[in-house]
Amino acid sequence: MMSVVRVEKVSKDYRLGEQLVRAVNNISISIEPGVFLAISGPSGSGKTSLLNLIGCIDRPTLGEIYINEQSVRGMTDNQLAALRLRSIGFIFQTFNLLPVLSAAENIEYPLLQRTDLSPAERHERVDHFLDVVGLSDRKSNRPNQLSGGQRQRVAIARALAGSPSIVLADEPTANLDKATGVSILQLMKKINEQLKTTFIFSTHDARVVALADRLVQVEDGKLQGLGIRRDGDWVISRARASDTAPNKAPAN
Repeated sequence: MMSVVRVEKVSKDYRLGEQLVRAVNNISISIEPGVFLAISGPSGSGKTSLLNLIGCIDRPTLGEIYINEQSVRGMTDNQLAALRLRSIGFIFQTFNLLPVLSAAENIEYPLLQRTDLSPAERHERVDHFLDVVGLSDRKSNRPNQLSGGQRQRVAIARALAGSPSIVLADEPTANLDKATGVSILQLMKKINEQLKTTFIFSTHDARVVALADRLVQVEDGKLQGLGIRRDGDWVISRARASDTAPNKAPAN
């Protein structure tokens, strides 16, 4: 099966003052279309760094990344921006909505860069995804007129409006109360099942892991295990230090 994301022997170094820190260390994974995948690990484990690499926000120090089987090595910043615009949606824990824009305008804003969409098509997408996230009656509200859960729903609609094959979510429940966080996760799971959009989360929230059907465990920048859910239970393949070939989650 074709992968939507393939990470091959990827490492990422950052400089902190005089110190060189390896945030991601020789990780290889392959992610198939339509999964609801959690990258889990403790704070500082490298899960957000790995998510940023998958999202082409950062470039790897070593290794190769493929999005929809296309290598991103050698792409210019403009080419990466175009790839993100068409293939990858982002959901952030701090929502990242523009305060001066309404809910509808926040959703439409990234689409303004899409020269292939007419104004009528943009508005149709905005209205459709406002309906998907249950906020059609709040389309004119600005972020400060919305609850935290409603703002996250706007962020989800914005991520989906470009029809990406991948949606990346960085700790999407971190700034939400428990009940709101559960409802947001259930909404994303429903969208995943209906639209077959691949969702990839970085999280240490057990509620996200409980809803996931694939699991990538990282610690100290290294891959610790890969999991697939079977009959409600996790089947985990543990990574070994000697592993050099790309690691795949077990097939169904």
